[in-house]
Amino acid sequence: MQADFPDYSEPLGPNDIFHFDCHSGVGCFTDCCRELELALTPYDVLRLKNVLGLSSLEFLDRHAIIEFEQGDRYPRVYLGMVDDGRASCPFVSKTGCLVYQDRPGACRTYPLARGASLQAKGDHALHVLLRETHCQGFSELKQQRLKDWQVDQELEVYNTHNDEMLAILNHPALAACPGLTPGQAEIFISSLYNLDIFREKTKSENPAKTKGLDDAALLRYAIKWFIKTILPVAENCER
Repeated sequence: MQADFPDYSEPLGPNDIFHFDCHSGVGCFTDCCRELELALTPYDVLRLKNVLGLSSLEFLDRHAIIEFEQGDRYPRVYLGMVDDGRASCPFVSKTGCLVYQDRPGACRTYPLARGASLQAKGDHALHVLLRETHCQGFSELKQQRLKDWQVDQELEVYNTHNDEMLAILNHPALAACPGLTPGQAEIFISSLYNLDIFREKTKSENPAKTKGLDDAALLRYAIKWFIKTILPVAENCER
């Protein structure tokens, strides 16, 4: 698997020990919530819009930036930052994260970074430790291990849902084509990120398939639907 990690990263095995802790007593507390480019997965948006009591469309309108430029294979969704001179996360406060229990997977993983891909023998993931010089959490004495960190940060459910997206992002159709067309990119957003719209669409077109599904199950169905319905069209594209 190829993954782009910064120079200050180092590989981390499941039993490797590192020292790190983040709390309000650390001098750089919440600095990592500012001046960052935070990509959001469909599952991140699902959790955030629900905890905020917003529809998926409201969340995307208020808090997301959607980018799909020439040469991109698929759209990317980023959290919109506050224009306060520090590009702060809209959910950070002096006391910490206001949506902590439903914060995005990347926030949960930090100070680690995770790369994942589909391989012949199944999903594959690797982790690295990001020793950013500005982070004072590494000066703390608390010992951490990757496997314990994953449990403590409740990463399993996030990784599971996020890895299901690999079936789209690593699909042969996207490798065979320059990328999704603008129309397909719009469907990508409306079916995977705008779950409320997708629910209404499937309720009218195929109610038996989605009746009784919660948002997480609906997202899983949307991924399979996109692969079956949209990607075969993309695979027949002309380069």
